[in-house]
Amino acid sequence: MTPEIFVDIFRQALQVVVLLVAAIIVPGLLVGLVVAVFQAATSINEQTLSFLPRLLVTLLTLMALGHWLVQVLMDFVYNLVDLIPQVIG
Repeated sequence: MTPEIFVDIFRQALQVVVLLVAAIIVPGLLVGLVVAVFQAATSINEQTLSFLPRLLVTLLTLMALGHWLVQVLMDFVYNLVDLIPQVIG
């Protein structure tokens, strides 16, 4: 296995990880920002008010994007299986 193949596989793996994590985290961050602005404007300092909406949005995002997330991961794994002859040879 040449270093170029290893670096390319590692780069693809990092891209998949960043894409999948960003798809799950970004909606929760946006809702957290909106709730934080609401809390600052109304002077409400309730911890569950910031936690519960983020949790619900994260769960809804996982439900809505679950099929796509699994498909991206499966495409990456299929690509890895296709690269086995290049890695070995």
